[in-house]
Amino acid sequence: MNITFIFVLGLFIALIGVIPPGLLNMTAAKISLKEGYARGITFSIGVCVVVVLQTYAATVFARYLSKHIEVVDILQRVAFVIFILITVYFLLIAKSKPKQQIEPQIRSKHSRFFQGMFLSAINVFPIPYQAYMTITLASFGWMAFDQISVISYVAGAAMGTFVMLYMYIFFFDKIKGKSFTSQKGMNYVIGGITGIISIITLINIIKEL
Repeated sequence: MNITFIFVLGLFIALIGVIPPGLLNMTAAKISLKEGYARGITFSIGVCVVVVLQTYAATVFARYLSKHIEVVDILQRVAFVIFILITVYFLLIAKSKPKQQIEPQIRSKHSRFFQGMFLSAINVFPIPYQAYMTITLASFGWMAFDQISVISYVAGAAMGTFVMLYMYIFFFDKIKGKSFTSQKGMNYVIGGITGIISIITLINIIKEL
């Protein structure tokens, strides 16, 4: 298995997961604006340390599930329905009226690294997300669960997370207030992402029939 390819897969999937504005990327951008790039990057590194642990835990869980095909089949069908519903909601139902951004309260100017670790630790979404994606990649034969492949994937996921956080830090001034950060724009982004994942899931379900 080409470890470079697996690294790129991990990077790309992590990028997709961090694209929508959330607590982590918006906090990194605001810290950078108020306290400088160095502190924003320090915060981002703290986030990525926890992402490494979360992604590794997700791959271990995925490796266990891969040995229990009947469980994976059920989870795939449940995930497909959930992703379809999310896609329909964000593309067709969700209101396009912008809503006021809630700025995180940033008080302490110290320990940004540990703040990044803490906020990343309470964000448990990457674990089921990465577990599902690694199972899907393995089902297509694009990833194995040997130690080298897992390490390559985890490293790619950490790098992908850092790259997206850095993009928020660097471009926040330019994208702030534009359609990208509007509710309507984010509805389309999230709906598009879940739509792509739904298609991949459907292909995988059909393949297993």
